[in-house]
Amino acid sequence: MKLICAQSDLERGLNIVNKAITPNTTLPVLNNIMLKAEGKKLHLSSTNLEVAIQYFIPADVKNEGSITIPAKLISSYISLLKDEKVEISLLEGETVQIKSLTSQTKIKGINASEFPVIPKVEKENTVKVDTKDLETAITQTAFSASTNTSRPVLAGVLFDVDKDEIKIVATDSYRLAEKTIKLKEKTSVAIQCIIPARTVMELGKILAKAEEKEVEINFSKNQVLFTAGDVHLMSRLIEGRFPPYEKIIPKETRTKLEVLSEELANVVRRVSLFARENNNSIKLSVTNDGKLNISTDETRVGEEKAELNIKMSGENNKIALNAQYLLDVLNFVQCDKVLLEVEDKLSPAVVKSTKEKNYVYIIMPLKI
Repeated sequence: MKLICAQSDLERGLNIVNKAITPNTTLPVLNNIMLKAEGKKLHLSSTNLEVAIQYFIPADVKNEGSITIPAKLISSYISLLKDEKVEISLLEGETVQIKSLTSQTKIKGINASEFPVIPKVEKENTVKVDTKDLETAITQTAFSASTNTSRPVLAGVLFDVDKDEIKIVATDSYRLAEKTIKLKEKTSVAIQCIIPARTVMELGKILAKAEEKEVEINFSKNQVLFTAGDVHLMSRLIEGRFPPYEKIIPKETRTKLEVLSEELANVVRRVSLFARENNNSIKLSVTNDGKLNISTDETRVGEEKAELNIKMSGENNKIALNAQYLLDVLNFVQCDKVLLEVEDKLSPAVVKSTKEKNYVYIIMPLKI
């Protein structure tokens, strides 16, 4: 194997495929990126057996071939080179030689035959979605997924495709986020699948830097493939049925209030300093004189009470919520004002964006 490519192209490619690398001590080859020179391209591949990412860059291929090379080492090394031409050659003994105008290095690799075969996803059900819409939807939902793998379906993100829209939903059973986005074209595809939340988050990071305007999603029985230009991200699906979450989203609420997102976030941060010893529990009390009072019970370190001006309709109300869950949505929702809806102290609180009618976030209440 011998090829010449641009340092900037190689660095970008390595940064993309690196997102599928998770340190693995039992299978050292999973810590490596596979380089495959073929035709006029250098193909880069990585996998952790749950997710796989493939990307290719243009290259002047002198001799075709393949090798795997430590991901962390080559990424760090290439990032320190100048933006110039880089020559990559495979020497004897699975050693890769990398030459630039001012440097030359050798890195030990592992034979490409030891790298897992990345299965192809059959294009059974294909939809297309706007890149920015999908990236925003991931940002506003995936954080709500559970980090506890004891219930695998809650550690995933639901993709629910129906006709001309796709709902993206995540929950850890204490809070839930749902975002609905329109597909590029109306489709006959009707499918639900659960994708690991970590995979979805890495996809979001890739899309944030993507220049392509649309993403193609291919769903098969056990896998899903996201294609954005030259980037191919493939993931296994989580088996199981997502909870029937629609039932817990309140249809009607007795109290509705509109508040500035940044002001609310600052107050919640302040009050939460004193709520850490109280399971992050903060009390919200709404009165029809246009005031929202936020407080916490007295703890060992003290207490805090704050007041905000709001636009309110409906009845006086109060509820106790987890401060961090409220802060999370305020950090990720992209609008100046949010709508907070409350039925009673035993029902979930609903947070909506004033800008986007296709987003809803609910938080289960705590005991007052």
